[in-house]
Amino acid sequence: MDLSAPLPVLLLAFAPAVMWGFTPVIEKRALSAGGNPIQASLTVVLVDSTVYLVALAVFQNDPFGGISLGTVAIFAGAGAVGTALGRLAIFAGNARVGASISSAVLSARPLFATALAVGFLGEPLSVPTAAGIVVLVVGLGVLSAAKGGDLQGWTTRDLLVPLAAAAFFAVGNVARRWGLSAADATPLEAVAINEFAALVALSAYIAYTGRSRVLNRPRRSYLVFAVSGLITSVALLSMFTALSMPEGRIAVIDPLIATSPLFTIVFSWVWLGDLERVSRGVVAGVVLVVLGAALVTGGPALL
Repeated sequence: MDLSAPLPVLLLAFAPAVMWGFTPVIEKRALSAGGNPIQASLTVVLVDSTVYLVALAVFQNDPFGGISLGTVAIFAGAGAVGTALGRLAIFAGNARVGASISSAVLSARPLFATALAVGFLGEPLSVPTAAGIVVLVVGLGVLSAAKGGDLQGWTTRDLLVPLAAAAFFAVGNVARRWGLSAADATPLEAVAINEFAALVALSAYIAYTGRSRVLNRPRRSYLVFAVSGLITSVALLSMFTALSMPEGRIAVIDPLIATSPLFTIVFSWVWLGDLERVSRGVVAGVVLVVLGAALVTGGPALL
């Protein structure tokens, strides 16, 4: 992994890894106490959208004034796919397989980003990247065979849920980097559009399927998801700021963010002992997935 980027870029990319290593743990606690993925997704995006809109009103004189419709469409699409669908899938994965397992599988998103680059952009598949794919797949296999995660048990098929989240987040990150490269939106404007679009998409989905899946949940679960939303607002803005910098290449940022499962393991071991089992197999699988993700995304830099 190429760590030649300036220190501010590295810190801005590493901060979300720590924060997103912690949020799955508190979310798992709320999900196990009666919360559900749809409620969690809506609460988180409602909180962080509010934070961004307030921040825009306070810190920018003419928010969204110089942004083209094309750029708005890019971030709106990233929000609908990479945020709305991605969060629904990752919360569902957290509920099914546990925080430590779902967080690790989510780090497979560079695999999908690379597939997009190779298939649609014609980028070459380097030897380190190919090796990273093998390591990542082996890591997912180890996780599947590991006796860990949610104590209620889960099947290999359940891994498809956080794996789908990884695909959605990969599409979202590629679109965000593309939109930020246009340089007509600030990171705060970009993340606000992204999250507001996700809020609209989730609200439409809930209106169609019924509000009962969001209402009448334990009060404490709303508070926990709101705290997660506040943490996520900081993490997302940090990631968008890193991506907006000239040195903020996906090959640098994604591997650093992909280290979040290492923190989730520690937090899960400390706070989720009654809900999850962090076995040696889980630790080995997480390490392999993180290493594979680093090779897949930063592979060319290792040559």
